Amino acid sequence: MQPFLFVPWVWRDPSWLTDPDTDRGDDRDTAADDARAAAGTGRRPDVGLIGYDVEATDGGIGKVDEDNAEVPADCLMVDTGPWIFGRKVVLPVGTVRHVDHQERKVHVDRTKEQIRNAPEYDPDDTDRDGHRRRTGDYYTETYRLMPPML
Repeated sequence: MQPFLFVPWVWRDPSWLTDPDTDRGDDRDTAADDARAAAGTGRRPDVGLIGYDVEATDGGIGKVDEDNAEVPADCLMVDTGPWIFGRKVVLPVGTVRHVDHQERKVHVDRTKEQIRNAPEYDPDDTDRDGHRRRTGDYYTETYRLMPPML
């Protein structure tokens, strides 16, 4: 069996780029366009996922947070709500298995426990590179120990 190569900062499923609401060819404004404009991020498509539910392999973990624009485009900021005491977590986009625009859900291939144990996001931490490295290392190790079911 070939080992699963995990690259935390690369989307495995490019369907996040294809929002059916924006591909109709009409001039209607969409929530995704509004979110991008409000965030002032230009054409950052991941911001169009704000408000989407995030589903781990064993159930819901929260929603893509409105502060998503504050993390690099290769991450998703998830507000876990009361599930982990209102904590926000940063998921590398490599954990995303599939984006369902119809249901407004982002499916990740990690468990709730794995996400709960991830390095905590601290907006006041000035060492962004250090947090990014710790997050990437953490998820890379989870894939080494438990590759996704493909």
